[in-house]
Amino acid sequence: MTNTHTALIVPPRLGEPLRVVPVEGADSLKDLLGGDFESVARGDWHLYLNAEGTSANLPVNLRADQLMHDCGLDLAGAARGPAVIVGRDAKGKDTSIPEHLLRLAAELFGTPQAA
Repeated sequence: MTNTHTALIVPPRLGEPLRVVPVEGADSLKDLLGGDFESVARGDWHLYLNAEGTSANLPVNLRADQLMHDCGLDLAGAARGPAVIVGRDAKGKDTSIPEHLLRLAAELFGTPQAA
C-alpha cells in the first residue's frame, strides 16, 4: 500500500503556474519528472529532479533554484526540467509539502494552482 500526499510542482517555463498535485509513489514521480529521478533531502522536505536533466538538455528551472536558495540550498543552475517538492517525515519518508514551503512559493511566484 502506498501513501498519497501532496507535492508542489515547479515547471521550468516561467509562463506555467506552480501546481499542487497528489503524488503516490515512484511511478507518479517518474511521470511528473519525465523519467528517472534524483533527490535532495533537507530538513522537512525532499526535492526531486529528473536524473538526466543536464544530459537530456532540459531547461534550467530558475524558480526551483530561487525557492531552494531561499531554503538554504544553492543549486547554482543545477535544477533542470520540472521540480517536485514534497515533505519529509522524521524517518525520511515522503509526506505532503510543508505549509511553510507553500507560503514561500506563494510569496515568490504567486499562489500555486490546485490540480
